[in-house]
Amino acid sequence: MDRTDAPAPESRPPARSPVGTPVPGPAAPAAFGPVLGPLFLGAEIYRGSSYGGAHPLRVPRVSTVIDLGRALGWLPPTRYRISPRAKPAALGLWHDPVYLAALEQAEAAGAVTDEVRARHGLGTVSNPVFPQMFRRPATGAGGTMWAAEALAAAPAGVIHVPGGGTHHGLRDRANGFCYLNDVVLGIAVLLRAGLSRIAYVDLDAHHCDGVESAFAGDPRVRMISVHEEARWPFSGALTDTAGGSGFFLPVPRGYNDTEARAALQDLILPRVAEHAPQALVVQCGADSLLEDPLSRLALSSRAYLEALAALRPLAPRLLVLGGGGYNPWTVGRLWTAIWGLLSGQDLPDRLPEAAVVVQAGLSWNGGARPPPAPALLQTLVDPPREGPVRPEIRERLAVLRRR
Repeated sequence: MDRTDAPAPESRPPARSPVGTPVPGPAAPAAFGPVLGPLFLGAEIYRGSSYGGAHPLRVPRVSTVIDLGRALGWLPPTRYRISPRAKPAALGLWHDPVYLAALEQAEAAGAVTDEVRARHGLGTVSNPVFPQMFRRPATGAGGTMWAAEALAAAPAGVIHVPGGGTHHGLRDRANGFCYLNDVVLGIAVLLRAGLSRIAYVDLDAHHCDGVESAFAGDPRVRMISVHEEARWPFSGALTDTAGGSGFFLPVPRGYNDTEARAALQDLILPRVAEHAPQALVVQCGADSLLEDPLSRLALSSRAYLEALAALRPLAPRLLVLGGGGYNPWTVGRLWTAIWGLLSGQDLPDRLPEAAVVVQAGLSWNGGARPPPAPALLQTLVDPPREGPVRPEIRERLAVLRRR
């Protein structure tokens, strides 16, 4: 993997702001030995890189997290790493070399043939041709693979790669906005390093079909996904066991924080603990949040933070990835709050002025969507979004408990 981005400038002094938001703090995995990190992997290729004006990924995301982290004083040089860009030889750990060559060629030519579009899913509405269509996903994959290598070599550690989490990519085909599958590549690196028990938890609104395709039936990898029912890619049914490796909970519209807590306590935590993982990979796609335009779920950022705080003691090595998320204000807030949790920060009730400026400078970059609510500009953590636990969720959790 090669490194191509310029080093990040030094971060600003820590912001002084009121603290007191009742969000679970990090659980220190002291029993596992010296901890690597926490480290944050970012890159400047995400700044200004877009899938195109009509695509949901026209909005800034990773660059917003970097800017908010610096505004809060949470990204000192000791914690920030520039993500390397994975070369085709490294990506070939799982991806088809013919596909990788087609992806590189598509970026170089700025176009694809009908044959390549049909065979590899490139140049479609979901996975369009754009100037960084190889380099950008190769940077996300490089970050995840580097993090996996670093974690595997340490007795314990925590790394956040918000540019990762592209869980739909297939071995020889782009799929669902994902040209590569960094999740699969990261897990494959952990396995290659000799780890034999990996747990993967996916909190994205969409099912992790690409990850399932790679590890179905592999007893070393336990996959758990909570995702919206009747939502693309229309996989991850309650009855799908992924050859014994998967526990999938489709949830109805309006899935709230109370229901997420029930899923955490009744499904996610016991199934992860049962597997006793040597490494835990958590995909934190932000599209399960209430304000996201590509789902109809209703979580607050607190649900993600509660899940991560509860999961962290269950494995010595923790790799936290990004994923979906198409509202620029909510994605930036969530992934920044996650980094704050992982790095032991006090999450402020109100953002300092430098962070408000970052949020106020965001936009949808086209379209006619409404402006953000003032709270999305001024705060980091959402208010709780509690509600009833509906009977269908209780019933589905009962089915998964019996499995």
